[in-house]
Amino acid sequence: YNRSTKAVGEALGLEVVADEHPGEGPLGGVITALHRFPAANGVMDVACDLPLLTAATVSALLGARGDADVALAKTDRLQPLCAVWSPRAVVRLQTVFDSGERRLQAALEGMETRRVGVDHQELANHNTPGDLPQ
Repeated sequence: YNRSTKAVGEALGLEVVADEHPGEGPLGGVITALHRFPAANGVMDVACDLPLLTAATVSALLGARGDADVALAKTDRLQPLCAVWSPRAVVRLQTVFDSGERRLQAALEGMETRRVGVDHQELANHNTPGDLPQ
């Protein structure tokens, strides 16, 4: 996170957790979240640039994981930055990370996954206000 992200999170009453692997990509961020909440039933990670993500999709992902390692949103491809992870998945993710790999897609190999179909517009990234639909 950066100072502005931390300030926004704190203003919203949210806990802001520093990345254990800054600059190492989203795989390190997911590992950080799973380390921070080891007793949780599941940890959801969502990219910060998905303002059109709906509560219905979040609920569908939370409900779909069951006993799988991860429930992932799926458009025309898997979306590991919109997923609910089992705390036990951290072992696989850490092993992949320690091997030098940084792609979440690579970490999915060998994991039990559940896939939830999502409208691609919901997961279109929006980096500036001009990217939002009018």
